[in-house]
Amino acid sequence: MIQSVAVPGKLRTLIVDDTALYRRAVTDALSGLPSIELVGTAGNGRMALAKLEELQPDLMTLDIEMPELNGIEVLEAISSWRKKPAVLVLSALTVQGSNLTMRALELGAFDFVTKPEGVRSLEVLKESLAPRVQAFAERAILRDRSHKVAVSRQPVVAAAPRPGSKAKRLIVIGVSTGGPQALAQVLPHLPPDLSVPVLIVQHMPPLFTAALAESLQRKSAIKIKEAEDGELVCPAQVYIAPGGKQMKIKSLPNGEIRIEITADPPENHCRPSVDYLFRSVALQAPGSAIAVILTGMGNDGAQGLRLLKRTGCATIAQDEATSVVFGMPREAVATGAVDDVLPLESVAGHLVNLLAHGKPS
Repeated sequence: MIQSVAVPGKLRTLIVDDTALYRRAVTDALSGLPSIELVGTAGNGRMALAKLEELQPDLMTLDIEMPELNGIEVLEAISSWRKKPAVLVLSALTVQGSNLTMRALELGAFDFVTKPEGVRSLEVLKESLAPRVQAFAERAILRDRSHKVAVSRQPVVAAAPRPGSKAKRLIVIGVSTGGPQALAQVLPHLPPDLSVPVLIVQHMPPLFTAALAESLQRKSAIKIKEAEDGELVCPAQVYIAPGGKQMKIKSLPNGEIRIEITADPPENHCRPSVDYLFRSVALQAPGSAIAVILTGMGNDGAQGLRLLKRTGCATIAQDEATSVVFGMPREAVATGAVDDVLPLESVAGHLVNLLAHGKPS
């Protein structure tokens, strides 16, 4: 958890990476951000622990694969500290990197970025890193100042429960920054005999969504897997869109629903995109879904959720107080198409009650 900010309006930030080139790239990416004060760097995990004790930063960017102590060992070492920084990890785009990243997220890191390869790798890293850090920093500073932005429920008239409305056949969830931790607080509380399937878009690159599914499965009774092209959805099964691909649904004449995985272009700079999935659900299964927008940066999912609401779907957004970044839920609420704004810990129970009774408990 972010502690009090030493310099008003800025998060004291430590950069940890064993490669000087990447330390410089991260420094360049963050040095111009208005909410960041760079206070130091470290070249390995052991140095990082010393710097953490000395500098007491609010935020740390942490390379996972390092000599002396790797990033996982650093996170394990500080897990019991009363005051510790928020952590964003840097990971290799590999199977091993994806598994280590999931472990880092389980240990409390709020997000990750991958170290891309190629001629533009450092530039791509900067483009990916800076907005994530700035969005998180702005949110953390607001919390530190206790300036909560009140978000009231904004129901749409057509959204009110009404006799004859369609039974809900599926749950669809969109989530980004802070998503693995958010999903780890929702999916384990869904029963293993849930009456509908759950389709999830979590903004992630290839390889990482398979590792995410495995990580979440270890915590949950409901079945969780990375979605595959052409498979038919089943109740009590969670399908996570593959990283780097788009996921949509197709309703078949016999009433079954098939998943389609495509290489269609990104939407809102995202692939997988929440809007892409939500739009297909609105077209293929109008009025038959419960749609949820959880923590995340940007506005992906807002217009898709609005379209779902127009067809008679139920809609939920995570509240600001429990969101790592309130961008996606805020944009969804701003459309006027959200039925309920809920703290994260209430989402699973609300979903179960909506399926059972058409209303919360």
